[in-house]
Amino acid sequence: MDMTGARWRKSTRSNGGGGNCVEVADNLPGLVAVRDSKDPTGPVLAFPPTAWRSFLTHLPLHP
Repeated sequence: MDMTGARWRKSTRSNGGGGNCVEVADNLPGLVAVRDSKDPTGPVLAFPPTAWRSFLTHLPLHP
């Protein structure tokens, strides 16, 4: 999987304290990549954009 050009951003739900965070790159053609912010050279999960949108749609919202 080619991550060249990926622009990673932290989740807006991240706590900002360096804890459990994910980063998302959604600027790559045909896929959305997700990784652990504490391990930026570690494994990456890749999803088709439609699957990622479906996942986001079904997340519970917390105040």
